[in-house]
Amino acid sequence: MTPPENKSIGPLVQFEFDDFEHGLLPVMRHFIQSFAEPDTQSWQFAYSTAIERWGVDQGLTLAHLVYKIIKATLYSRPYGLAFNDPLCVESRNHFTSDELALMRMLHHMRRDETPAARDAAGLLSGGYPDAHVVQAGLTLANRFPTDGERRAHVKRRPILRVVQ
Repeated sequence: MTPPENKSIGPLVQFEFDDFEHGLLPVMRHFIQSFAEPDTQSWQFAYSTAIERWGVDQGLTLAHLVYKIIKATLYSRPYGLAFNDPLCVESRNHFTSDELALMRMLHHMRRDETPAARDAAGLLSGGYPDAHVVQAGLTLANRFPTDGERRAHVKRRPILRVVQ
């Protein structure tokens, strides 16, 4: 299969993403580039960018979650993702169709808008949403929802065991 064409479809301001989501874009691009061109070792820039923007604790966690999304997405579509060069000043503020699908998926997941998130995840995997992509996206959305409060997990009662 041939890799997807790297064609920008529109400027960032054309779409309704919040500042947090705009901050994810360069991190995503660096990870995509590190898979497409391993010699660039662009994954290092992804982690550095996330740390600079969100601090060490949140930045490392966030970068790792974005990495898992990109890895799962590339596994579900081995022909790659179209992306703009994360270091290019001219294309920095434009999306490719694949970048837009990733951003829309996360945008809708963070707002708990299931049908729209499912549609965006389906675009990424070529039709039916891949379970690993959805799981990775929901993990990020759960940790970083739009209201800033993590969604509650089902709490389990502690289990006491006798150890001899």
